[in-house]
Amino acid sequence: MQANTLNDSAAGAYKVNSLTIGADADPTAGTVAWDPARSLWNGGMLLAALILGPMYFTWGAFFVFLILLEVTMCTGHSVGFHRRLIHRTFKCPRWLERLLVWSGTLVGMHGPFWVIQSHDFRDWAQRQPDCHPFLKHGQGPLKDAWWNLHCKLELKDPPRFDPGPGIGDDPFYRFLQKTWMLQQVPLAVLLYAIGGMPWLVWGICVRVTAGVSMHWFVGYICHTHGPQSWLVSNSAIQAHNVPWAAIPSMGESWHNNHHAFPASARHGIHPGELDIGFQFIRWLEQRGLAWDIQTPDCLPTRPGLIAVSEAAQASSRG
Repeated sequence: MQANTLNDSAAGAYKVNSLTIGADADPTAGTVAWDPARSLWNGGMLLAALILGPMYFTWGAFFVFLILLEVTMCTGHSVGFHRRLIHRTFKCPRWLERLLVWSGTLVGMHGPFWVIQSHDFRDWAQRQPDCHPFLKHGQGPLKDAWWNLHCKLELKDPPRFDPGPGIGDDPFYRFLQKTWMLQQVPLAVLLYAIGGMPWLVWGICVRVTAGVSMHWFVGYICHTHGPQSWLVSNSAIQAHNVPWAAIPSMGESWHNNHHAFPASARHGIHPGELDIGFQFIRWLEQRGLAWDIQTPDCLPTRPGLIAVSEAAQASSRG
């Protein structure tokens, strides 16, 4: 049964948007099963990257890989999927939201509905006093990688999932969910036309492998190792900040801050905490393309949040 850690005034700001939590919802009981589609996709991309990557390496292909990886991870996964679609931390024009979500789909993890559901199940579960080892990265890196890249968790009594109006009923997002693998095809054709096999291999296979693997690894590290600024009472998992991963994760590795303020568009909230995803949102704001941007200073006080670092205590006093 869900722990009641939020009062009514803060509940709206800190709720898990896509889930309806019934009294029988249980984050601890479930079965981990092989997920054939994702396993074959991730495994196939990895195999192609390992075999074809060295064969078709050129510096031009490598730079294409870096640029596409950083652009899709920033605009797509960090901003489009995580900060806009999942946590709704800012507003933007509909056409821009769809473009950002399409960029997130290009990362190659899955379609938008799967990403929202897998994130929100984990988010909800980690806020409870206990949860399944799958949801708290509790089995060591090798097993956790296998589980998260090749398997799925089937909870016995899950919450009800509904992305909500404007997302679940959006025909474009439904199309992306059904065709998420095929979204690589137009990009693959373009890359092959410009740079041949090197651009195709490095721009698709190596990039997807790196993006998906990096997303899992940063998530694993941020839930198991690193400094903490905040603690959230009654939560099974207290996330960590991982400074060295701030650049490749686009600021997502300030994960302890994010657990404290999930409705904030800004994850790097203390001096020196580089947050490229938030900087991109501010860039959009300067051009009139983003507004109502939520940051910790404009959110209601969260019950049960404890500042444990000097920087967090100073920001709480301020």
